Amino acid sequence: MKKLVIATLASTLGLSALAAEMTVHKSPYCGCCTGWVEIMEDKGHELTVIETENVNDIKVALGITPNLASCHTVEADDYFFEGHIPEAEIVRFLENPPAGAVGLTVPGMPMMSPGMAPEGETYRDFDVLLVREDGSTEVYASY
Repeated sequence: MKKLVIATLASTLGLSALAAEMTVHKSPYCGCCTGWVEIMEDKGHELTVIETENVNDIKVALGITPNLASCHTVEADDYFFEGHIPEAEIVRFLENPPAGAVGLTVPGMPMMSPGMAPEGETYRDFDVLLVREDGSTEVYASY
């Protein structure tokens, strides 16, 4: 019952029912990363933001290869979330993590993704990729 009340309240307020605790590793100079953080906080997520000059070390430690990389890296519930992933996809993943998955990524910096798109614009023209333990990927969501 408590979970239903929280989900209903969150929906009424336009917030996510799953307010996951996340650690965001980002450059102190990246405005699009700051935009993405603001979107997530507006949705009710508790974020610990660690600004670093070398986000690449985090990516290497998590097994994020250059072809999967973006500008910021997030850790939550033993998974990684790389780049400008829409909040809804992170919530969907954390609510029901696919077997063998280690995270999600939006490689590069697509112009119409969260934190990159002008405020109020619809997200479009990019894929969110599911990353498996063996390094393989598949499309998790298309925008």
